[in-house]
Amino acid sequence: MSTKKEVEDYSQNEVNMRGRVSGTSIEKVLPSGDKVVEFRIIIARADRSGVDTLDVGAWNARSLRTALSLKEQEWIEITGSVHRRFWQGSTGVASRWQVEASTISRF
Repeated sequence: MSTKKEVEDYSQNEVNMRGRVSGTSIEKVLPSGDKVVEFRIIIARADRSGVDTLDVGAWNARSLRTALSLKEQEWIEITGSVHRRFWQGSTGVASRWQVEASTISRF
């Protein structure tokens, strides 16, 4: 009989960010048939000594539509979560981190 003790999980994966769109959004159809719209967002660092450019993916119907209509340098706010995506590349398994946008709002 196992007496394995359950461990509390206090994980939280929530993102809320504002920044500028870095370029044109790209719609992809995956081998599974799922659609995703990918783009990048430019966010200034807190100390203003530089910026970070983050990959964003829109997967749900509403965020897909919004992502396709984004313009370069447009200011947006994103809520979502961070995920690591894996795929089979020409040299083996590849991966990257991506913000999965639940909502995308202009302001």
